[in-house]
Amino acid sequence: MKKLFLSCAAALLLAGTALAGEKKVMHCFAFTAISSATQADWDAFYKATDEIPKKIKGVTHVWAGKLNRPLNVGDATRQYGVCMEMDSMDVRKAYGSDPYHKVWTDAYAKVREEGTTTFDLLGQ
Repeated sequence: MKKLFLSCAAALLLAGTALAGEKKVMHCFAFTAISSATQADWDAFYKATDEIPKKIKGVTHVWAGKLNRPLNVGDATRQYGVCMEMDSMDVRKAYGSDPYHKVWTDAYAKVREEGTTTFDLLGQ
């Protein structure tokens, strides 16, 4: 998990320079895990997450894993995160209406409490 977080952090840091001149978007969110989620729930979540770039056009990479350090937002403690590299803001706006998004959110709902902390990084 540490390698996953470091890879994600490196991708975020490099996004500004590597994507300079491009209009890519890094859509990221942190969430609070459900304590009753089973290993099978987590396996299904990671499998569904890994499939996103194959299933949703314009999503090129996805990273998911436990945060290196919990993120406290208001009364919530976020322990996990997901980042998705997308080709454009048009992809970002449309990905929620893709049929695969429902498949993914069904798996995601089994490992997280309601509510996320979400942000988007825009290529220059």
